[in-house]
Amino acid sequence: MRLNFLLKNRENRNNFLKFTNEKGVKTRPVWELMNRLEMFKNCQVENIENSDRPADRGVNIPSSVIL
Repeated sequence: MRLNFLLKNRENRNNFLKFTNEKGVKTRPVWELMNRLEMFKNCQVENIENSDRPADRGVNIPSSVIL
C-alpha cells in the first residue's frame, strides 16, 4: 500500500523525492502523464490543467505493517 500527498510545486516535490530516497525511503512521483512520455509527445492533447497539477506535485510514500 502507498500513501499519497501533494507538495507546493514540482521543485519541492523533486527536492523531497531526492532527500527521502537518499535516506533510503523509496518515495516516487504519483504518476507521469501519458502526453509527457516520449512515445506520445506528438499526440494531440487538450487542456489537462487538472491533471498537470497533481502529476507535478504528487508523491507516493511507502506504507506497510512490515516497514
